[in-house]
Amino acid sequence: MNLEHLTLLAGQAVQETATFIRAETGRVQAGQIEEKFLNGLVSYVDRTAEEMLVERLSNLLPEAAFITEEETVAQQNAELQWIIDPLDGTTNFLYGLPHFSVSVGLKAGDDLVLGIVHHVPQDEMFYAWQGGGAWCNGQPIRVSSRAEMRQALISTGFPYHNFSRADEWFAALREFMAEGRGARRFGSAALDLAWVAAGRFDVFFEYGLNSWDVAAGAVLVREAGGYATDFSGGGDFIEKKEMLACNEGVFEKALKVVRENFGG
Repeated sequence: MNLEHLTLLAGQAVQETATFIRAETGRVQAGQIEEKFLNGLVSYVDRTAEEMLVERLSNLLPEAAFITEEETVAQQNAELQWIIDPLDGTTNFLYGLPHFSVSVGLKAGDDLVLGIVHHVPQDEMFYAWQGGGAWCNGQPIRVSSRAEMRQALISTGFPYHNFSRADEWFAALREFMAEGRGARRFGSAALDLAWVAAGRFDVFFEYGLNSWDVAAGAVLVREAGGYATDFSGGGDFIEKKEMLACNEGVFEKALKVVRENFGG
């Protein structure tokens, strides 16, 4: 399997989907919005975008199965598995905030081998494949070289429906805010990870994440020279639904913060 070629072809499918989402921005009516769970919004845009991706990616790899947020296709396990969030940042999209993305990852066996995150409003395509480095719109990207937590810009996601570890999260955030340059929350974990890969953020941490939130971004961060781990520093971030991503310079310091506060 030629991962570079597959990434470029999958990127075309993502680009087509992003064009559709961009065209629908501001058109969704209140009666077309559903609440799947507490603060979990969805509209026809999410579902149509997912259907577009499934159709196009199925043509690229007919043998691959799918794990998708909106479950417009049967959710199955296979040696090859596309992991898709058709619109990460749905609330931002519906409220007119220009920060949302399309996220597509590919898993081969136990390994994440391909990742694409498209920042729809800015038309920025972040992509990476195993052993091929990380890229944005044709240019190589790299995690930042900042080595001091005092210089580190932190990104996170606020708990919005799963509050089971909110106290631990607040404690970790307080420590990061006290030790770092500042903290930001934009509302798309996939883009947060892409921005760690591009050196715009130095640290990202969040709990309560699903595989489609992080699969693509983890590939980006690792191929850009960074770390993407669970809160114990291991690789079980999908199973544990938690993610720490950062550059090499602040990894040990950031890991200490999440490990001590979350009990990793």
